[in-house]
Amino acid sequence: MNITVVHRSDGSGTTFIFSDYLSKVSREWKERVGAGTSLNWPSGLGGKGNPGVAGLVQQTPGSIGYVELIYALQNKMPYGMVKNKKGNFVTATLASTSKAADTNLPDDMKVSLTDTDAPEGYPISGFTWILVYKDQNYGDRTEEKAKEVVKLLWWMTHEGQKYTEPLEYAPLSKRAVEKAEKLIRSISYKEKPLMK
Repeated sequence: MNITVVHRSDGSGTTFIFSDYLSKVSREWKERVGAGTSLNWPSGLGGKGNPGVAGLVQQTPGSIGYVELIYALQNKMPYGMVKNKKGNFVTATLASTSKAADTNLPDDMKVSLTDTDAPEGYPISGFTWILVYKDQNYGDRTEEKAKEVVKLLWWMTHEGQKYTEPLEYAPLSKRAVEKAEKLIRSISYKEKPLMK
């Protein structure tokens, strides 16, 4: 049976993570296609968003594609194991996705988790980032609003983690939480730290 490649027709972080991984493990992919949120795919069908890719894969015999883990789980799509940098074949699970971040992480957290060094980590994983100004004194922002942002970020990386697995998202690794704590504590208002 011929294989039909299904990819995102729109730009996405999912495409970036998948193509970043392929660029790390295949020189030919890196040179011919590369990594990015939008790519010039050499072949295949394009679907809009994860739901579009999932739908095309489910409807097209012999197709292969990529979606966020949550779409594969919710749509009961079969998926294969992927060989990671340590030579281990790993199934995409919430646990193996969290383990992808169980490695040395830079203090600024500007990191790609693809092709992770973590022995049990799924190699096609990535973070969702939240971008905030380090100094929250901008526009009409009050110090109280700035404090609430810091409280929310702390909750998301601590107490809020109990909601990740029921929503079929991977919880942060211990190392990622430790790095997030330092970054959250560095947020200030008029150069005064908002959290001790």
